[in-house]
Amino acid sequence: MEHSQEHEASLEQTQRYCVQRPIYNEELLQGQLHRRERTPQTLRQKIAHSCRCSSKKAKSHLYSCIPILKWLPRYPVKEYLLGDIISGISTGVMQLPQGLAYALLAAVPPVFGLYSSFYPVFLYTFFGTSKHISIGTFAVISMMVGGVAVRQVPDEMIPVGYNSTNVTDSLEYFDARDTKRVQVAVTLAFLSGIIQLCLGLFRFGFVAIYLTEPLVRGFTTAAAVHVFTSQLKYLLGIKTSRYSGPLSVVYSIAAVLSKITTTNIAALIVGLTCIVLLLIGKEINLRFKKKLPVPIPMEIIMVIIGTGVSAGMNLSESYRVDVVGNIPQGLRAPAVPDIQLIPAIFVDAIAIAIVGFSMAVSMAKIFALKHGYAIDGNQELIALGICNSVGSFFQSFSITCSMSRSLVQESTGGKTQIAGALSSVMVLLVIVAIGYLFEPLPQTVLAAIVMVNLKGMFKQFGDIAHFWRTSKIELAIWVVAFVASLFLGLDYGLLTAVAFAMITVIYRTQSPQYRILGQIPDTDIYCDVEEYEEVKEYPGIKIFQANASLYFANSESYTSALKKKTGVDPCAVLAARRKAQKRHAREIKKANLSLSFIYLLSQSNDVEASVKHEIANDELPVNGRYADASVQDMSPDEQEHFVEPKLNIHSLILDFTPVNFVDSVGAKTLKSVIKEYKEVGVRVCIASCRAPVVSELTRLNFFDNAVTREWLFHSIHDAVLACQVKGRSGSQADSDL
Repeated sequence: MEHSQEHEASLEQTQRYCVQRPIYNEELLQGQLHRRERTPQTLRQKIAHSCRCSSKKAKSHLYSCIPILKWLPRYPVKEYLLGDIISGISTGVMQLPQGLAYALLAAVPPVFGLYSSFYPVFLYTFFGTSKHISIGTFAVISMMVGGVAVRQVPDEMIPVGYNSTNVTDSLEYFDARDTKRVQVAVTLAFLSGIIQLCLGLFRFGFVAIYLTEPLVRGFTTAAAVHVFTSQLKYLLGIKTSRYSGPLSVVYSIAAVLSKITTTNIAALIVGLTCIVLLLIGKEINLRFKKKLPVPIPMEIIMVIIGTGVSAGMNLSESYRVDVVGNIPQGLRAPAVPDIQLIPAIFVDAIAIAIVGFSMAVSMAKIFALKHGYAIDGNQELIALGICNSVGSFFQSFSITCSMSRSLVQESTGGKTQIAGALSSVMVLLVIVAIGYLFEPLPQTVLAAIVMVNLKGMFKQFGDIAHFWRTSKIELAIWVVAFVASLFLGLDYGLLTAVAFAMITVIYRTQSPQYRILGQIPDTDIYCDVEEYEEVKEYPGIKIFQANASLYFANSESYTSALKKKTGVDPCAVLAARRKAQKRHAREIKKANLSLSFIYLLSQSNDVEASVKHEIANDELPVNGRYADASVQDMSPDEQEHFVEPKLNIHSLILDFTPVNFVDSVGAKTLKSVIKEYKEVGVRVCIASCRAPVVSELTRLNFFDNAVTREWLFHSIHDAVLACQVKGRSGSQADSDL
């Protein structure tokens, strides 16, 4: 009782509106509106306008291309500088070990990871629009680079004249192999940077939308498995070849298992110890995040401890533990990438360019939304393109945003990319001054750092349960992206996942949901009649809705669902009507034969008069009793398709609210539907058709003498009211007859 009273009180307090207006169809509405006059520009005028330059326009373009010119003069030193310094140092101590570790993934010597952690990071400060992301080496991109480098320069590519019995020759071979792989990685960075730069200049920043979240998460999870398996040999201290391409994960695991007996126990102990300590440190940082002023830099601590232990115990000589080795001091002179490699790595460069941009822009959007500023996707493409292409001249490989470093840069108080610039300066100091100190660092320590950083990616396996509850189609995208990337390789896996994601879009539009709508009493609101008890249909009116556009892929299913949902199949109605007419004709023919026979037997005038009287009586029911009899003799299917539609439905309304476009096939289908239903006495109206769709229908010559704009209505309620008027006039005409 109290609940009902509260409900009534809330209804009384609900705001109401009441509007009186004519019933608008498209023709009447357009007749009362006045279009704005627009003078179309010629191509010459458009070119002249775009080439016109003013000081304000030039300044705007300059700020857009080099964002630092806009925000640096307004930089609040007292408010931001301390936070940026702390954040820059914290991020820098992560850049160092990750740069060294991810170089192993890229199949190049560790020092090139340091180069990739300096040049691109410094350049992004000038050209990037995000204030918080940390640019540099990233596991997924490094793995993709390494796959291409190993494919182009495999371990089995032994030069002619190579003699494995000579240690000097062996070192020379490995140096030559690494030099060639560096050339491949550098050229790949140059080409991917040029691709990103071109996409940004031509405003193709939207390409990232085709990499949906389930696709990216499935892809990165598979990449995490690739990375983990590639680091097993460094953790165990065994020698195996590196594989790339389809089934590379299977081959890598098989190679590790085949040589598991040659495990270096010292390397394994050092690696496992580092893994345990890193996991403990990350857990402490997570649990005491609010109490700690900055996260504990466990990675650089492990690098320092590992280097000290290795140097003190001489692990390289005494226990044959593989170490980082030679780290040249100082920066290398710029060199032009090997252009001849471009045809062989072009497709890989496209994949790396798009994946790198997708990673960076997704993280940039998260931080921009959190801190209330905007990023420019096209400028991000240009910034990444400059970082990769220019950095390649200084021996850096492809880079993108690192999720773990970006979170640290933001959580430690970073406000602008000054923090990123400071982190790159720290890397520069290591390269120029103290890089040689890390030469004794065991590779198993770097493998441990890489593996622990994969923890966040492996947590993405929980997406399976999440997508199972929310969307089976997104779960399918995740699974296909994961399985394809795992077994076909990251390049072909990404291509397969994108193609499958596009297929799911086609599937959704090809198989939409179809509904019959009804009115919520005393309102102009229409909902699914099968979903709500209060919703009622108007007698004689069916309102049909499909939640997709009408085009070649779903036009056939649209008409099938329309006939099924409304219960009116014009073809079946006409077939039943023709069948009834044929039966009717047969009955008349039988009657005429009977009368002829009676006439021949009758000779008298009385009999002849009676026969004429009988004929006169039998001619009357021809359109009455015989027709009724033919209907009564129909099968239940004929009655369902013939009698009920004719008696119960006089109008059909197609709700075009969800329709965004109509192609030529869709327009022909729509016109055919209107024609078929008109033949059985059912008027078809289109409601809530948007202006762009009306324009498309006009261009497709949809409107003619038979189908005019009077059939289009501004809303469903307008169409319903118009159909009610038609229904009442039809009923009145029948009663007059």
